[in-house]
Amino acid sequence: MTTREFRKTALSFPEVSEKSHFAHPDFRLSGKIFATLVYPRKGWGVVMLTPKLQKDFVESDPDVFIPVTGKWGIQGATKVYLRLAKKSDVRKALVAAWWNKGSKRLKRRVDLQ
Repeated sequence: MTTREFRKTALSFPEVSEKSHFAHPDFRLSGKIFATLVYPRKGWGVVMLTPKLQKDFVESDPDVFIPVTGKWGIQGATKVYLRLAKKSDVRKALVAAWWNKGSKRLKRRVDLQ
């Protein structure tokens, strides 16, 4: 997966905006960041998962999904090594991250599966 594909996928979800956080592009739903790009460096992304989902993604492909170090990682922030990632797996991770930040109202009217 490329950075461009990651961005395009993240922006394809309802009510998402792209902003910047500490000089990294990020993707937000209702002002809440659910994914970032170019962290910790070029070729990587981050998805904000729950700790349980993080565990599942890391176990499914530990070369692609890696917990962020420190408190953010414990809370579910997960790095994605884009070069090795399958588009379908990254889309699933982005859907999960988007869903976690969505309001009940939005979840009732949207099905991203």
